[in-house]
Amino acid sequence: MNYSNPSDTFVLRSLWQVSRYDLINAVEMTSSEVRSVMYKKHPAGCLTICLRTVPRRWASQYSFVPKHEPCQDGMLSQGQGISTESGIPDYRSEGVGLYATSDRRPIQYKQFVDSSKARQRYWARNYMGWPRFSSVTPNAAHTCLTAWERSGKLACVVTQNVDRLHHKARTSNVLELHGSAFNVVCMNCRRQVLRQYYQTCLTRLNPHLTLRPMEMRPDGDVELTQEEVDNFYVPPCEGCGGIMKPDLVFFGESVPQERVERVKRELAKCDALLVLGSSLYVYSGYRFILAGVERGMRMCGVNIGPTRGDPHFLFRIDARCGDVLPRLHV
Repeated sequence: MNYSNPSDTFVLRSLWQVSRYDLINAVEMTSSEVRSVMYKKHPAGCLTICLRTVPRRWASQYSFVPKHEPCQDGMLSQGQGISTESGIPDYRSEGVGLYATSDRRPIQYKQFVDSSKARQRYWARNYMGWPRFSSVTPNAAHTCLTAWERSGKLACVVTQNVDRLHHKARTSNVLELHGSAFNVVCMNCRRQVLRQYYQTCLTRLNPHLTLRPMEMRPDGDVELTQEEVDNFYVPPCEGCGGIMKPDLVFFGESVPQERVERVKRELAKCDALLVLGSSLYVYSGYRFILAGVERGMRMCGVNIGPTRGDPHFLFRIDARCGDVLPRLHV
């Protein structure tokens, strides 16, 4: 169910203010019926979604709001859409994502492993984009989630993003499903170094390439000339001479199984799931929607455009996360 028009938004505000329970059961009434009832009682309304509700003794006085068990712990799964308001482009947002505005596609894992030229191109572009990508700051959505966690309403954040914005916002329990762009790992000996340290190595070996402001893509890289790419030198692992790779999951690469199992353990502790800024097109995130369905969890979403999880959501708000989350009271 998609709440994108003004009348539905009004109903959403009013119903959550009164019930703080499942919206989907309450909106079996038509919008006009709900509006005529609720406007008399709560003309101001308030957009409220509770991942952990008030004590069980609280219940709505209205017959069309069911009296059932409230959520006790909430889990949040989010994608790249939550970071766009910090200035990092995404892939699939309708009309504005990379796939909608360009025929460029991110590098595939097999390309990176098999081709030294592909690695050279990747690291040259990433090197130029790193200063801007690494300096991006959290937006209102990130700070809201930190506040929810500190108030005990949010148990865990599972992010598909590699930008560390949740850490910058000081959210504590964050599981990075696709890893982090802030670490680099040797594919041979597994030696890890900080991305910033590797940046200094790249700078030292490529003095001919001057860092300059450029338009950033979702991967954190930028467009360069072929000459700039061809003259770029990529240092190997300082320990064994192996291939250095960002410690993140590339397209076509599998999420480590132990990471998946950890998310499943966190999911088992929760009884509600909120999805933010993700189309759920990639299975690595969608699998947890299917797990939530099996557990009978209540799930909802906030995203610009349809998502793969829509058939399983109680509702989805078609909007930017930064416009919605600051107005939520949990």
